[in-house]
Amino acid sequence: MQKTKLRAYAKLIAKKGANVQKGQVVWITAALDQPEFVEMLVKECYALGAKRVTVDWQYLPLTVLDSKHISLKELSSVEEWQKQKMQYQTDNLPVRIYLDSDDPDGLDKADQEKMAKARMAQYPIKKPYIDAIENKYQWCIASVPSKAWAKKVFPNEKTTKALEKLWEAILTTSRAEGDPIANWTQHNSVLHNKCKILNSLNLRSLHYTSAQGTDLTVELLPQADFLAGSETTLGKNIEFNPNIPSEEVFTTPKAGAAEGIVYATKPLSYQGVLIENFSFEFKNGKVVKVNAQKNQAQLEQMVAMDEGAKMLGECALVPQNSPIAESNILFYNTLFDENASCHLALGRGFSNCIKDYEKYSQDDFDKMGVNNSMIHVDFMIGSDSLDIVGTTADGKQVQIFKDGKWSI
Repeated sequence: MQKTKLRAYAKLIAKKGANVQKGQVVWITAALDQPEFVEMLVKECYALGAKRVTVDWQYLPLTVLDSKHISLKELSSVEEWQKQKMQYQTDNLPVRIYLDSDDPDGLDKADQEKMAKARMAQYPIKKPYIDAIENKYQWCIASVPSKAWAKKVFPNEKTTKALEKLWEAILTTSRAEGDPIANWTQHNSVLHNKCKILNSLNLRSLHYTSAQGTDLTVELLPQADFLAGSETTLGKNIEFNPNIPSEEVFTTPKAGAAEGIVYATKPLSYQGVLIENFSFEFKNGKVVKVNAQKNQAQLEQMVAMDEGAKMLGECALVPQNSPIAESNILFYNTLFDENASCHLALGRGFSNCIKDYEKYSQDDFDKMGVNNSMIHVDFMIGSDSLDIVGTTADGKQVQIFKDGKWSI
């Protein structure tokens, strides 16, 4: 891949994605797959005036070893230095950039049950820090290819060719060709306009149906808006783009208010395990039944993480003619696949979807019906046969999606 294109992509992530400001501290989380690109990204952060850039390196094979050899008690502990690190983030609000290059099957041999129990034990300790920084800092998730991920997406290609093709797919669907900054300025404008249209409808529910068998009604929160594209931080009011790419227009539904069945249309890579051909059945707003042709145990474990894991936290609308969908590439990666397809998410809702959200506490959000959970897992439900009909506050029905595409 041409270095000029990679540098432009790095600049897009640092400037338009995270929007690093002069004097800010930046934390980058990355795997060992693309050190040259990480160096480019660090340079771009410093060019924008970052005070310090720190890279946290990760490596999935080590996570597998930890899950097998560390005791559950030890794996469940949150060390004092980890608490101090979270407190530092709470006090200083560093910019967070996450570069995703994970092998979709990278944790397939890990002790998933032990890892899940450890996360459940750690969460009550971590939650106060998570709540303290929510909506207050800039963050951005973007992707770079790894050999394992590239071979998963392009199994018939040699590794070097697969890497090149995945780079091309990432840059194209991330709108990083040509003038990436200008592309995203225009793209944000289009997405924000779509939000204005949806919010003007005053919707109270969405009814999803498809040829796959989906027949699901989801109640929406009257206090919630649809959001898309760039967001702004509380306090300093800094604009940033949390996801590159991003094609979704999303909102937070009412927790515990969904009825019916929904079928996934793409595989889900969850905690390094690929779950395929699955469905959820909802009664009284909670998942009461799951089915999966592959890795059903992982799916059952996911919805058992806490009470909120059984309820929806996001409804996201993405047309079948989005750039990612039209690429006809199955990325086996949620960041890309969710932006190729309408999707839902189980788990934690987005408090910043609530009008005047800065005025409310976590208790207020809980009472409103914003789902509270330790997980937030997107799964894709879009297809060429997906129809979505909204019901407004005054009882009118509005066709939102027809045959997988916008009707408004």
